Amino acid sequence: MRFNLSEWALRHRSVVVYFMIIAVLAGLAAYNRLGRSEDPTFVIKTMVVQAAWPGASIEDTLRQVTERLERKLQETPKLDFLRSYTTAGVTTIFVNLEGDTTAPEVADIWYHVRNSVGDIRHTLPAGIVGPGFNDDFGDTFGIIYGFTADGFTHRELRDYVDAVRSRLLQVPDVSKIEVLGAQDEKIFVEFSIKELASLGIDRAALLAALHAQNVVQPAGTIQTGDERLSVRVSGGFESERDLRELNFAVGGRLLRLADIAEVRRGYADPPQPFFRVDGAPAIGLAIAMRDGGDILALGKAVKAAMAELTANLPIGIEPMLVADQAVTVEGAISEFMTSLWQAVAIILAVSFISLGVRPGLVIALSIPLTLAVVFSIMDLSGIDMQRISLGALIIALALLVDDAMTTTDAMLSRLAEGDGKVEAATFAFRTYAFAMLAGTLVTIAGFVPVGFAASSAGEYTFSLFAVVAIALVVSWFVAVLFAPLMGVAILKVPEKKAGEDEKPGFVFRTYRNLLTSAMRARWLTVGGTVGLFVVALLAMSLIPRQFFPSSDRPELMVDLGLPQNASIYASDSVARRFDAALKDDPDVARWSTYVGRGAIRFYLPLDVQLPNEFFSQAVIVAKDVAARKRLQEKLERLLADEFPGLVSRVAPLELGPPVGWPVQYRVSGPDIGIIREISLKLAAIVASNPDAASVNYDWIEPTRQVRIRVDQNEARLLGLSSEALAGVLNTVISGRPVTQVRDDIYLVDVIARAREEQRVSLATLRHLQVPLPGGRTVPLGQFATFEYEQDQPLVWRRDRVPTLTVQADVKPGVLPDTVVSALAPGIDALAGTLPKGYRIAVGGTVEESAKSQASVMAVVPVMLLLMFTILMLQLQSFQRLALVLTVGPLGLIGVVAALLVSGRPLGFVAILGILALLGMITKNAVILIGQIEAERAAGKDVWQAAVDASSARFRPIMLTAISTVLGMIPIAPTVFWGPMAFAIMGGLLVATILTLVFLPTLYVAWFGGKEPEAAPADPATVPA
Repeated sequence: MRFNLSEWALRHRSVVVYFMIIAVLAGLAAYNRLGRSEDPTFVIKTMVVQAAWPGASIEDTLRQVTERLERKLQETPKLDFLRSYTTAGVTTIFVNLEGDTTAPEVADIWYHVRNSVGDIRHTLPAGIVGPGFNDDFGDTFGIIYGFTADGFTHRELRDYVDAVRSRLLQVPDVSKIEVLGAQDEKIFVEFSIKELASLGIDRAALLAALHAQNVVQPAGTIQTGDERLSVRVSGGFESERDLRELNFAVGGRLLRLADIAEVRRGYADPPQPFFRVDGAPAIGLAIAMRDGGDILALGKAVKAAMAELTANLPIGIEPMLVADQAVTVEGAISEFMTSLWQAVAIILAVSFISLGVRPGLVIALSIPLTLAVVFSIMDLSGIDMQRISLGALIIALALLVDDAMTTTDAMLSRLAEGDGKVEAATFAFRTYAFAMLAGTLVTIAGFVPVGFAASSAGEYTFSLFAVVAIALVVSWFVAVLFAPLMGVAILKVPEKKAGEDEKPGFVFRTYRNLLTSAMRARWLTVGGTVGLFVVALLAMSLIPRQFFPSSDRPELMVDLGLPQNASIYASDSVARRFDAALKDDPDVARWSTYVGRGAIRFYLPLDVQLPNEFFSQAVIVAKDVAARKRLQEKLERLLADEFPGLVSRVAPLELGPPVGWPVQYRVSGPDIGIIREISLKLAAIVASNPDAASVNYDWIEPTRQVRIRVDQNEARLLGLSSEALAGVLNTVISGRPVTQVRDDIYLVDVIARAREEQRVSLATLRHLQVPLPGGRTVPLGQFATFEYEQDQPLVWRRDRVPTLTVQADVKPGVLPDTVVSALAPGIDALAGTLPKGYRIAVGGTVEESAKSQASVMAVVPVMLLLMFTILMLQLQSFQRLALVLTVGPLGLIGVVAALLVSGRPLGFVAILGILALLGMITKNAVILIGQIEAERAAGKDVWQAAVDASSARFRPIMLTAISTVLGMIPIAPTVFWGPMAFAIMGGLLVATILTLVFLPTLYVAWFGGKEPEAAPADPATVPA
């Protein structure tokens, strides 16, 4: 005799009740302890390697720095691809790992990268600064404050902000705080070349004297019999006043530095990236949370600390909240919890209406018990409450009542047959437990591609698999352990009126007639179903494709890109004009502007932009989503009319792994000139599509530069070397750090440079007086000529090959896949004409979507193997296995119909839903086939067994399907889960009908069942 878990539970009621109480209490505690975040964490598998070679041309930097580093970095384990960004004197390389790289492997690989680059450090050119490494590229700074000042200098404001930062670092769960928009102080020593020459002052000797005066060097230690005394030499600079008062011995007399140069304190020139809040200059603090922290708790703690700190700030310094992920998460969790309770209410309503009050109560009690255990396991597994796990709970909720409904329905049936409560409670385990377990495991197997897809998208959605799997396994144990115990306590024997037979209801009679008719016309039924399936396959091409939808957060990201040789002053001017346009807009709640860089990663899936002087980005928070849509239209018109020279983009935040411009094509090849020509032709093709907008390039415009060609022979006669001349020009034009003033916690660089009139004008460059070793000066034009040349301001490379990306946005309501599909013939034709060694590759949303879908499809064979194995162990027959497998794909009929009618796209999340749907459908088919086999074992023929088994399973299968479909309603309107919800709703509804009609018909056709000549009257097996 097989062990009966339900029977054991009934014999040990006190123990089971005890564990029920423990489960509820543990679940409540876990629910309050679970971390809260907006999105699931996923590792950004990118490291940034950066090196500088001051003074080098872009060509030299490419060949001597970028190329050497990339060759070594190509040896990185699990490398997906390298992307490098090279400007004159600076190289930035992005090391991107394959999607299946695990988090522990990522940390080890970054350690390997540091070591391997360190091994070739000695092969890099002399004068290299770095290389440096940034593997914190994925840190998210969810809370940002901006501090503005009225009546305070920038330095005074920075001092207060630094004090606030020090206090906030003590708040629990704060891992790091970045300062935004702070300008480093500099002390400028500005002199006239002519004046120095006339006084006979050697510039190099002057700078050397400044450095020597301020050097920090030990002066020794005196050891006595009793103590040790350190000797300190005075003379170090403490302020710019000390610099002004510094005397130099020139020709037997002393000259103050203030008499021969202007000494003043200022800020970095050119300035560092600016940060503004609502158009006002500001310094920002961006706060990151530690891994596994609770963003809601962090938000409250930071808010309390800021209230205390604000009270101590002087009037005029105003902190403003720029980004608050805690508020966003709180709203999202509140909305999802509302959806969760709505789904619970819907499922309970279905249970109470269809089964009655007492059976409905058994199911109602099963739900919180299951959720309590699920919360506890989530807590132990480190799964937070976030977008994916909350959605998974709602999906799981619709599935977890299935087993409880089956158990309760079986108990009711046996009670109606006259069994006692204990016998009825144990009947379900004997009859359905292993079929339910097999169905549960098959449903979980349907989610395996979600959990084990080796990509960033798969990592992002992993908690969907984890939560659903936990919930389904727990629901089985609740159905066989707790539900029988509750059923014995709550259920009563159904009452019948004396002398009156129970008559089947209208719904049941209609189903029975439909089933009988379908079985009589079995080949027509099978042929019609196959025909519908073929139509669905053909209609799939009509469904638009999508990777991940845009977020439903109110933020808008506005990119403002000038020509790539533009200065940060030009970017600041454009950003100020844009800020002015936003003032007093009724749809704008607040905004922040980053000038000379992109926004910091305040949102995990943000496409972070590199710091560049020609680039600015605004983050606008609209008052709501409707206002965001209105604002996007207004800003797109504004940028087109008022800022036509910009490469601009207005877009909401993305969901899923960051992509950037949705339509991208990469043109790669060895010669930059040829890939420019190809890119121009490619851009013309893209621009010809009416649904493409804002076609642009990531780099293409050449920039002007001044080439000074020195007559080397003449220079040698004058006693000048190229090194000395470059040093003079650098000091005069840009300025040269000489020493540092130690000011409190800051180190203030002292910059020596020429006065502004000699420094800025290109016209005066020819007449620049160059000092000679003997004390004389000569104009630069005497031994050099000047030429204007064009060169690339920057070069992007991918896997060591120059790569230019043509990128575009799409018109509102159009999906990137639609545009790329329409462009494919023209792009393919152009690709066919390319010289050898040049290629065009699709990037953007389409490429990321293909990668993610490929990672899912790679796991599908494992999913099928698990399903086949579980089904074979349960069914133990190839014929029955084949019958079950024929029903699963038929859900596609309902999926296609639901997506077409609702207008929802077929995206990554919808595909996951379709795969999960396969498991749900198969579960019902397994239980129905098992019931038919049980009826045949009881002595019934094939026809009667199929009819009676289908009639017996009609109510539980339909109730489960209706509960699941209606339970999806709360998340159906959402942007992220909507496509999956509609896919499951449509697919399950159609598949359930086919399971109850097509599967028995196919069974009868397969096994050659014939209708009895004198069929008995339909018994009221299950009332509707």
